[in-house]
Amino acid sequence: MKTPTAGDSSGFASLGLAAPLVAAVSALGYEEPTPIQREAIPVLLAGHDMLGQAATGTGKTAAFALPLLNKLSEDTKTNRGKARALVLVPTRELAMQVAEALHKYAKGSNLNVVPVYGGAPMDHQIRALRRGAEVVVGTPGRVLDHLRRQTLNLAAVEMLVLDEADEMLDMGFSEDIDLIVAETPKERQTALFAATFAPRILSIAGKHLKTPKKVQIAQEKRAPGKLPQVRQVAYIVGRGQKTGALSRILDFESPKSAIIFCRTRLEVDELTDTLNAHGYGAQALHGGMMQKQRDRVMQLFRSEKADILVATDVAARGLDIDHVSHVINYDLPTAPEVYVHRIGRTGRIGREGVAITLAAPREQRFLQYVERLTKQKVEIGKLPTEADLRKRRLEAAKDALRERIAAGGLDDTKELVESLAQEFELIDIAAAAVAMANDSADKTVVADVPLADERPSRSYDGPPRDDRGFDRAAARPARAPRDEGPMTLLRISVGKDESIRPADLVGAIAGEAKIPSGVIGAIKIHDDYSLVEIPDDVAQRVITALKRTQIRGHRVTVQSKPAR
Repeated sequence: MKTPTAGDSSGFASLGLAAPLVAAVSALGYEEPTPIQREAIPVLLAGHDMLGQAATGTGKTAAFALPLLNKLSEDTKTNRGKARALVLVPTRELAMQVAEALHKYAKGSNLNVVPVYGGAPMDHQIRALRRGAEVVVGTPGRVLDHLRRQTLNLAAVEMLVLDEADEMLDMGFSEDIDLIVAETPKERQTALFAATFAPRILSIAGKHLKTPKKVQIAQEKRAPGKLPQVRQVAYIVGRGQKTGALSRILDFESPKSAIIFCRTRLEVDELTDTLNAHGYGAQALHGGMMQKQRDRVMQLFRSEKADILVATDVAARGLDIDHVSHVINYDLPTAPEVYVHRIGRTGRIGREGVAITLAAPREQRFLQYVERLTKQKVEIGKLPTEADLRKRRLEAAKDALRERIAAGGLDDTKELVESLAQEFELIDIAAAAVAMANDSADKTVVADVPLADERPSRSYDGPPRDDRGFDRAAARPARAPRDEGPMTLLRISVGKDESIRPADLVGAIAGEAKIPSGVIGAIKIHDDYSLVEIPDDVAQRVITALKRTQIRGHRVTVQSKPAR
């Protein structure tokens, strides 16, 4: 089967999908099919079994999800409420991700999607299945549990998908897969996806697929020496922490000129708005813009009147800009080859370049593919802390002072310093001036964000954020000390040393103790502890709640006394 090239842009509408699905994909901001989608969707729509080779991050979820929903949507009356499609995946994280994608694509179709995986309450899943589920996404172990309990019946399954089959085999699910497949009708359609066509994959395909069509996306060949030599670093963060992590990275790296890549044009627009609200000079670039708009954006970026370009891969094709210092993968690209194209936009003409990737914990496998392709190590970095940012700002202040002194023209300022020198030591005057400048910069720093991997199950890691990543709690003005009713002063064993902010304390107390944030009184954060005023009548509830949770990954102790 032909491997598509980057120029084969034909859109989802040309693949044969029903109009509602095309509209759903368009509404989500996807501009064109990825190679695996362009090849797999017509094969599956034609009713063939399929053996697909596709790595994590290539868009394979939509490659099987869209044909699956198209098939079921053609007849929504037959077997209503029964499991008509089953997607088997290796992990609970992937089950949730695939179920979420299917749910988004299926909006308006009256098809119900239910994920079943270990680690979640069985009774909740049983109730969801009894309410009716046309599409079930699950891990082999939990699907078998439901089959044994007879809470899941696969007799009406029309389509079976084995996603990341190689991973399932690595985890020892081979026998479980055989048992599950035996419960499905023989006349079903089956699709199997794996990263390679290894002998064990071909063996399981021979067992469960009928004369399958092979879809294999060939790796692009690169000319020797074409791979850019840039510093590559990845930060492992959860989806909800991406925006805050990006802000912290931008503050620390202080890029001269950066391109940030997102997967969809909706994400491009939202991230651009967020960055501009936080004081960065960002411009959006995607396929949904008029050519005149795109030309204007590129002119601003080329002339260095815009520091940051937020773009999709489609819109950024063919960009040739020499001064880009940083490329940031806000979303992973569709394939490792696309990653190489992205990072090739920095490190031009002998300049140093930096490629930064924000990846979820389960996406680390994609980084391994990148390392094999590029034959370069991708460093797993730790997000800069507030202390790191302060140190970096002091270094920047030192460089700026050198430049300003060399520029001259300081006569008026010298008079001020000479007058102060009659009262204070010169070194104290200079230190105070730098501290004032640094304090001013501190006020613009975006809120601290913790790493998302290996987080304890009950840990408060920051205030709630809206869909665009704004920190609502941190944006509220500081409260004055309350004087309505008796108050209790809590001493909480975390402070500036743990990068604690007032918003962290407000969010933890209000969220865990289930009290309105407005009743919380004055907050004072010291180096190794914090003081918070709480109304007497809820003080014990707050103390109990804080003792069983964590704040920014730290267990806390709480002491109380009447507030003055």
